[in-house]
Amino acid sequence: MAEPRYNRSMATAPRRTGPAEPVALHTRAMDNLEFIRETMEEAGSFTAVPGRGGVAMGITALGAALVASRQSSFERWLVTWLVAATLALAIGAVTMVHKARAADAGVLTGPGRKFALSLCPPLAAGAVLTLVLYRAGLFAALPGAWLLLYGAGVVTGGAFSVRIVPAMGLGFMALGAAALFSPPAWGNWFLAAGFGGLQVIFGLIITRRYGG
Repeated sequence: MAEPRYNRSMATAPRRTGPAEPVALHTRAMDNLEFIRETMEEAGSFTAVPGRGGVAMGITALGAALVASRQSSFERWLVTWLVAATLALAIGAVTMVHKARAADAGVLTGPGRKFALSLCPPLAAGAVLTLVLYRAGLFAALPGAWLLLYGAGVVTGGAFSVRIVPAMGLGFMALGAAALFSPPAWGNWFLAAGFGGLQVIFGLIITRRYGG
């Protein structure tokens, strides 16, 4: 009886285990929708800049300007404004998070993350510069520096937000530049005009156009 011939291809040919299961249509559709949603979030604008929160921040600054004007020393004047700045930042952060949640938008994702990363460095620079100017005795430069750096942060952060936000930042920068070249006695009132007046005006505009 003849032995069967050995076929080399029989040893090397891969075994077929059956056709691969196709990806479910609904799974592919969900993946596509998720990709589209993430892309739109990255390309969109951060609209959770608080309007009513901005108004509250401005009112806080107006009160601080009034209290600071009655202080008998620069140190007390500085403490008054630092306390007001801390309170205003807390108000802004809380109202921003509240508005973002109401709009189902992320504060630290997509445009919100870009807004925060652009806003924070100038604010951090302002904090460092405050210490440097204080130690150097250059007290008269503080109001202008604060307005200028806050405005710069709002302009850079506003690049990822609605158009009115960078416009507000430019207003702060203009006031800051004017304060740096004005008599030192005017510094407190430049702060009132910027952190108080501008903040209230633009907060009302944002509330009207884009909600609280």
